[in-house]
Amino acid sequence: QVQLQESGPGLVKPSQTLSLTCTVSGGSITINNHYWSWIRQPPGKGLEWIGYISYSGDTYYHPSLESRTSISRDTSKNQFTLQLSSVTPEDTAVYYCVLTVGVVVVSPQRLNDYNSWGQGTQVTVSS
Repeated sequence: QVQLQESGPGLVKPSQTLSLTCTVSGGSITINNHYWSWIRQPPGKGLEWIGYISYSGDTYYHPSLESRTSISRDTSKNQFTLQLSSVTPEDTAVYYCVLTVGVVVVSPQRLNDYNSWGQGTQVTVSS
């Protein structure tokens, strides 16, 4: 059973870069057809898909966030990382790292649209 765990600062100042890491256990992030995404849920709103990095290292981002988003990986540590630059209070949300085997859901309705997910981490953007 694949397990995912998010880590990173819970408070980020406006205009700074948000950086979160997802540590994966129970399976390699290089397994064929596995896609590793970041999603978020702002307070009082639904889930929003941010982007993914694939088993081969390819990346794809939500068009509305693409200019500020970078997802990378460290295969030696079995981790992948989200960086979101120039944050504003509108980026305040619970951030989740999730796994999809096969076709990635880019308009999630619920966490179980994905095969596995972490517990989520609250990130607040505030001065």
